[in-house]
Amino acid sequence: MPRLIDTHVHLDVLENPQDEIATARNCGVERFVVPGVTSDGWHRLRELSEKLAGVYFAPGLHPQHAQSWRPGVAVELERLIQHPRAVAIGEVGLDRKAEAPLMLQEQVFVQMIAMACAAGKPLLIHQRGSVGRLLELLRRERADRVGGILHAFSGSLESAREAIALGFAIGIGGVITYPEAKRLSTLVRELPADWLVLETDAPDISPYPLRGRDNRPSHLPIIAARLAELRGWSLEQTVRLTTGNSCRVLRLPAWSRCDIMKGQEP
Repeated sequence: MPRLIDTHVHLDVLENPQDEIATARNCGVERFVVPGVTSDGWHRLRELSEKLAGVYFAPGLHPQHAQSWRPGVAVELERLIQHPRAVAIGEVGLDRKAEAPLMLQEQVFVQMIAMACAAGKPLLIHQRGSVGRLLELLRRERADRVGGILHAFSGSLESAREAIALGFAIGIGGVITYPEAKRLSTLVRELPADWLVLETDAPDISPYPLRGRDNRPSHLPIIAARLAELRGWSLEQTVRLTTGNSCRVLRLPAWSRCDIMKGQEP
């Protein structure tokens, strides 16, 4: 049976990433993509990816930190995304609740889209209260050349379909397990199966009934089980589909658990 991929997990802020990964592997989670938030944290992401098998990173500047964008930061990002373990640029996008002015967020986001396209790397997208404008920018800047994932998607079915048309998968996280998340549950039932991927966003957004506690990458099977329930799939089918989707969108190599145990992953 294939094993799960956590496409969005902040391992860098967890107390003991190595132990978290070991626990997650025992629960069927094999690979982990760690997005950036601040430029100061990018080297920590790189170090984790070099030290721990199955870990990839996605350097980028979260929209709430758009004010820290400088020429030197841009140069460093361009350099880091050439690293063989850097599979995407993230977590980038727009956030209407962030303190950074929206116009500045857009300017920084557009520059990172251009970098992603130049490097041929997908984007891990953060969107809060701004899905319409974000999709406009993705279309205008031809982000369909690289695609990516809309992390913690919270828009409409129409917006999700527009994102998919641009080559962006929809990230499904802990919210899907909440009893009140009826709109999202309906959306997930309607979307094409080959554009759904799984994420924890740990340590945030723990699935029900662990809500209110720190999230862990080992909780990803709870999210997978809820997706299986909503779609009427077996758990094995859900794992196979979402893992295949993640590999396709993020250009991840295919390899087996025995490769990891031997330290032979590419």
